[in-house]
Amino acid sequence: MASITRYKLKSGGTAWKFQAYTASDPKTGKRHKVTRQGFATKSEAKIKAARFEENQRRHGFSESNRLTFQEVYNSWFEQYKNTVRESTWVKTRDNFRLHILPRFGDKILSKITPLDCQTAINEWFAAGFAKYRQFLGMVSRIFKYAIRMDIAYSNPTVKVIVPVDREKPATTMKDNYYALDELKTFFEAATEFNNPKAYTLFRLLAFTGMRRGEALALRWSDVDFSAGTITVNKTVTEGDGYRLMVNSPKTYASNRNVSVDPKTISILQRRQWEQRQELFAVGMRPRGANQLIFTSDTNDLLQLTYPQKWLDWIVKAHNNKHPDNPLKRITVHGFRHTYATLAHAGNIEAKEVQAQLGHKRLATTMDIYTSVTDESKSKIASKFARYVNL
Repeated sequence: MASITRYKLKSGGTAWKFQAYTASDPKTGKRHKVTRQGFATKSEAKIKAARFEENQRRHGFSESNRLTFQEVYNSWFEQYKNTVRESTWVKTRDNFRLHILPRFGDKILSKITPLDCQTAINEWFAAGFAKYRQFLGMVSRIFKYAIRMDIAYSNPTVKVIVPVDREKPATTMKDNYYALDELKTFFEAATEFNNPKAYTLFRLLAFTGMRRGEALALRWSDVDFSAGTITVNKTVTEGDGYRLMVNSPKTYASNRNVSVDPKTISILQRRQWEQRQELFAVGMRPRGANQLIFTSDTNDLLQLTYPQKWLDWIVKAHNNKHPDNPLKRITVHGFRHTYATLAHAGNIEAKEVQAQLGHKRLATTMDIYTSVTDESKSKIASKFARYVNL
C-alpha cells in the first residue's frame, strides 16, 4: 500500500508525494521503493499512486524490464521530434547514433547502473569529447522519459561524478572574438584572399553582429540601400540528410531591422554588381529581388560549412606569411562576439546592441557576449584615479 505524505518546498509552500514498491523482480525476488512527488493535492497523489500500483500488478517486471535502451530511445525520439525544429532533432539524433547508442543501445534499460554511466562519461572525457557533459544529459533524458512512462523507477545518471579538466584553462564564448587591431589585420588578410563573396560575408558579420545562418538566408530584397538597413526574418539551417532549409529566426526577437554602416552598404552594392557579372558569365540569370546574396556555384543556398573553411584559409595564409604577427583562430560566430565586444568598447548603449543582435533578454547581451578588451582593461586604473581625484 502506497504511503501519501506532504512535504515542504524550497519556495515555502507544500506539495504531496507518494512512496510505493515495484513488483518483484522474477530473477532476484527484490522489490524497489519508488517515490513520486510534486502533486498539488493529496487526492492527486492518491490517484497517481493507485495507477502506479495497478500498473505494477498488471505488468510488473514482465514487460518493462525487457525493454532495451534503444527501444525506449526510439519511443522518446518520436515524441521529441514533435517539439523541436528539424535541424535540432537531426543534431540530437546524430549525437545519440554516434556516441550513446553504441554504448547503451542493446542494454536492458533497467539493468543500466550508475557505474555504467560513470564509466561512459569517464571514457568520453578521456577521449577528449568537448560535449561529454551533454552526452550524459542525453542519457538522463531517456531515463527521465522512462520514469514518466513508468518504465523505470530511477535515473542512474544522477549519481554520476562529472569529470573536470583542471589542466585545461577554462574558455568561454568571450574568448572567441577579435580585438580592434586583430580585426583590422583580418580584413587586410581577407583582401589578399581575393574572394569577394567571402570578404563581403565577413564584413557583414563583423559590422552588424548577424548570425551566420541569418546572413546566408539574405536576399537582395532584404537590403534597403537608401535607409542603410537589412531586414532579418529568416535563417538557414541543416535538416535531415544534410538538406539545407530556410526557417524563421532563432527567437521572436531575432526578427529585426539591422543597421548597416555606409561603407558596408557600398561593399554590398559592389558585390551585387559583381554577382550579376559572375552569373551571366556562366549562363545564369539573376533572380531579381529574390536573388540570394551568398550562393553556391549553382546559385542555391550556400553550405553552412563554407564560411568556416574560408575563415580558416584566410587565417592560415596570413600566419604562413606573417609568422611574427599571427592571427588567432576564431569561429564564424566569433564575429558576432567581435561586434558586441567592440560596440561595448565604443560606448554604444547596451540596449542598442541588444536590438542589433536580436537578443530577447538584455542579460544575454551583457553576460554572454560583452567582454572587456585588453585595451579597455589597461585604462581601468587611470579612469578610476581621474574619477576619485585624490
